[in-house]
Amino acid sequence: MNNLKKIFSFILRTISWIEETFLCLLLTSMILLACVQIFLRFFFSGGFTWADPLLRYMVLWAGLFGAAIATKKGKHISIDILSHLLPDRYKPWLQALLNFFSACVCSALTYAAINFVRDEATYGGRGLLQIPSWGLNLVFPIAFGIISLRFFILTFNNLGFVFSHPPTSD
Repeated sequence: MNNLKKIFSFILRTISWIEETFLCLLLTSMILLACVQIFLRFFFSGGFTWADPLLRYMVLWAGLFGAAIATKKGKHISIDILSHLLPDRYKPWLQALLNFFSACVCSALTYAAINFVRDEATYGGRGLLQIPSWGLNLVFPIAFGIISLRFFILTFNNLGFVFSHPPTSD
């Protein structure tokens, strides 16, 4: 069991490293491309025609992968009124329920995104720089899949905490 835990931990760390490295490279290339565009517009009254649409896609990719990383670190946006009203002993249960609900919503979004990309592959055309339009939209199922996986992991972590710590009285 301990070896399985080590292997699972190694896989999660590797995925996390790949994700963060990709996001850093993406942000660096966005900054460089935007600076080149500004330079070309200022000094040559022109620029690359493909750069602005590409930057829009890059912002979308950065935002969704940033959301996945924020979910991993527990820094995602959450609206939670009940935790302020419930006694402390029920908060781990509430957190598990909220994470499970979020995982289900993100799983539904992943399913919808897969259908969207499939339809784009079937009926869509060429997008920016002759890249198929479905390729530019792959970020949706990938990011929502990662986020839903993270919420499921958080749910099981919360449940593990609930069952390993006896309830305390208020």
